[in-house]
Amino acid sequence: METGRPRRLHVRHEGNREHLEYARQVLETEAAALRTVRDRLDESFAAAVNLLLTCKGSVIVTGMGKAGIVGQKLAATLASTGTRAHPLHPAEAVHGDLGRIGAEDIVLALSYSGETEEVVRLVDPVRQIGAKLIAITGRGQSTLACAADVAIVLGPLNEACPLGLAPSTSTTAMMAVGDALAFAVSKARRFEPEQFAAFHPAGSLGKLSQSVRNLMRVGTEVRLAHTGRTVREALIEAHRPGRRTGAMLIVDERGVLQGIFTDGDLVRLLGRTDLDDPLELPIEHVMTRNPATIGESATVREAVERLSRGKFSQLPVLDEHGRPIGILDITDVITLIPDLDREQDSTAKAA
Repeated sequence: METGRPRRLHVRHEGNREHLEYARQVLETEAAALRTVRDRLDESFAAAVNLLLTCKGSVIVTGMGKAGIVGQKLAATLASTGTRAHPLHPAEAVHGDLGRIGAEDIVLALSYSGETEEVVRLVDPVRQIGAKLIAITGRGQSTLACAADVAIVLGPLNEACPLGLAPSTSTTAMMAVGDALAFAVSKARRFEPEQFAAFHPAGSLGKLSQSVRNLMRVGTEVRLAHTGRTVREALIEAHRPGRRTGAMLIVDERGVLQGIFTDGDLVRLLGRTDLDDPLELPIEHVMTRNPATIGESATVREAVERLSRGKFSQLPVLDEHGRPIGILDITDVITLIPDLDREQDSTAKAA
């Protein structure tokens, strides 16, 4: 049986070039639309940002069809960047789900035509509840735009669909403007990576913002030995079953860390030809004194930065008295290094 990477299917066909050219045309049409919408943004966008910043309740995002799907994504983006938000299907709303809307909420309605029946039907109930209404629409004179407290008007756009009918360019523009709205609000709130991570505990960013206590190895996974031992005695003393790191932590009689002895140190020691029995040397003569360490209150992000910057493989975690309570091994966090690099690049570009 064949293993490895899946094979890519390359089929030569006289229509391939035509398909590629058309795909590029679709992308260019949508890219051009985004540039057009960018230039059309006006004070209504800023007004929408300010309204969201003053919202004491939740942002209820609604839309029908493809716009509704965009709305679900927008609600998720808002929620993950510090603005409490929930999607609401407009048809379900008039069958009882209007009870999800409160007077302190803001309804963010998406409809390119501004005349979508299910969405427009929500205007009066929303007014009766007392919630504010923000519209993202293509037509400034539409029913939805005229009823809204703030209307972000995209203006006329040509759909990329070959029939000029299926929502494509319009939904791309809605999604982009929705992202811009969510991120403008997040930026104004000075939303920090640590806050973002709190909403993403299962993601790599969430792991980076956790305490090192959550990822460090503890107990039998930490090899400890005492000063005053020979290398041989320390190796025996520090023996642990199961998973272990490639480092031995050397502590004094008070349990305070004095040095670190790695598998690499052992290999170099055994390679010395000037010693009759290198294993009989006192461990403190060959350990690395004052190794890099990290405190138990530090984040995984700080630990990964230190491991990456120092180009070493183990990082002892110490309590306030300098006693090791655990150890982080590079193999525990190596998958987080690319995410940290991307985060730092993004921060540098934003600055």
